[in-house]
Amino acid sequence: MTMRPAATIVEVGPRDGLQNEKQIVSTADKLELIRLLLAAGFSRLEVTAFVSPRWVPQMADHEAVLRGTRPDPGLIRSVLVPNERGALAALAAGVEELAVFTSASESFAQKNINCSIAESLQRFEPVAALAAQRGVRLRGYVSCSFECPYEGQVTAEAALDVAQALADLGCSEISLADTIGRAKPDRVDALMHMATRAFGAEMLACHFHDTHGNALNNVDAALAHGIRIFDSAIGGLGGCPYAPGSAGNLSTIPLAVHLENAGYSTGLKVAALQTAETFALKLRMPLATRPQ
Repeated sequence: MTMRPAATIVEVGPRDGLQNEKQIVSTADKLELIRLLLAAGFSRLEVTAFVSPRWVPQMADHEAVLRGTRPDPGLIRSVLVPNERGALAALAAGVEELAVFTSASESFAQKNINCSIAESLQRFEPVAALAAQRGVRLRGYVSCSFECPYEGQVTAEAALDVAQALADLGCSEISLADTIGRAKPDRVDALMHMATRAFGAEMLACHFHDTHGNALNNVDAALAHGIRIFDSAIGGLGGCPYAPGSAGNLSTIPLAVHLENAGYSTGLKVAALQTAETFALKLRMPLATRPQ
């Protein structure tokens, strides 16, 4: 029997999906969502962000969420950290992967993380050093790899320059993000052509939004270049307050079904994903109106 090639979905719903929800989601509900996602078969899960509650109130319970998510052989729990302080706290709680986040657009960097691209990379130097010392993975995100809501189209060269800087810091994986969902397959094809030659396909991931209905076509364009790692959020949760017009993240179930239909094995159970999605979408409802 011929083995199907593997494709990996990195589930970002508990962090990227929930972080901008105005209604605070309880720690218990976050942990239940994570439990349901793990029951669906994920081996990689972005669980929270070790950021200041003043800036991201939804992530104020980051330590409780990480400590409440049981480590398991083969499971990589990832957390977003903005600086050394966040990295130290996440490492103390026993994380397997630190993630850092910058942009290919100067305007977006200033709006989203309140510093220049160069300054963000400087902040990540001690994070990278800690990751290397403790033997944990380091993942880098490059937002606005295709287009910026303030500057318009972003050149492939600009995205690759930032990706190279993250690789030089020690990132073992770099996720190239279509933050506002305006990329089309030809743009994805062009960037992946250059990126895979610079880094190798195995070091790259793609993070698509489905604002204009192109996400799955963009996945196909990336697959053609050997990309096998894709980010998604259960129920399409997400969106960025600093990216006007952006919709949520690419929804996990359509991505998983699309990859399976294309001949790839994701290791995920669709029925269990549907249970997780139903629960995730309830979290957006006011408490008084949620079905019991």
